[in-house]
Amino acid sequence: MPSARDIRRRIKSVKNIQQITKAMKMVAAARLRRAQERANSSKPYTQQIKRLLEHAVSHIAQPNHPLLQAREVNQIGYLILSADKGLAGAYTSNLIKEARAQIEGKDNIRLVTVGRKVRDYLRRRGYQIDQEHIGFSEKPTFGHARKLAREMAQQFEAGEYDEIHLIYTQFYSPLNHKPVTIKLLPVDAEPVDQEAANHQPDETPEYRDYIFEPSAAEVLHLLVPRYLETVIYGALMQSAASELGARMTAMGSATDNAQELISKLTLNYNKVRQASITREISEIVGGAEALK
Repeated sequence: MPSARDIRRRIKSVKNIQQITKAMKMVAAARLRRAQERANSSKPYTQQIKRLLEHAVSHIAQPNHPLLQAREVNQIGYLILSADKGLAGAYTSNLIKEARAQIEGKDNIRLVTVGRKVRDYLRRRGYQIDQEHIGFSEKPTFGHARKLAREMAQQFEAGEYDEIHLIYTQFYSPLNHKPVTIKLLPVDAEPVDQEAANHQPDETPEYRDYIFEPSAAEVLHLLVPRYLETVIYGALMQSAASELGARMTAMGSATDNAQELISKLTLNYNKVRQASITREISEIVGGAEALK
């Protein structure tokens, strides 16, 4: 049975850990608010640029942009967005499950990773990683998205990848986030059905026609790379918010568990201390009776 001194040391150790987990929860909560705002603000822009892209494609008889051209799939690239740090609950493990479901059993895959966690996991299991990016999973910027988009576009145009898929975590709330996989390249831009659009009773942004200057082909040439950057940036924002939400929840649970453990240790300490005091009183009483 542990002594009172051992229990006091244990209580002190748990209190120190509780202070750390509480501080990490507060930091994650403060960062989550900003990350959530940026993730939500990027959605309308992504949706609108997708509509413009679809309308531009509908104005061109045969779009010939290299990032729109589908071809026979021999090599598939996967861009996987994960975390640089741990202590985020099941965030990383859920993302790894989604990645494994996509890549296991395939011989024609090539990987590009963002974040240390998924990179280390895949490397330990012998997967070949073409490129890796670390250091910005919690605080991504549009510059990071632009760099990733440029690299993916260059490799697709060079024929190194025939298809590129993006695996990231979609943020819904701090307690609800789900890994998803979307096709990044070739860009899937279906032409808008102009006849159906013209018969819509209420003109909404989804069905409005656009006038492209100087031409739809030149606008399309600028829109496709920007659309790619926007999609990757939105995925980075969603992943960052999901990571921070998972970390805030995990650290909150750890803080509560530490408090519960402290209560149990304090109760145990009081019992040991009471037993020690009772024993000492019994010894004093016994000694006094022996002196009579």
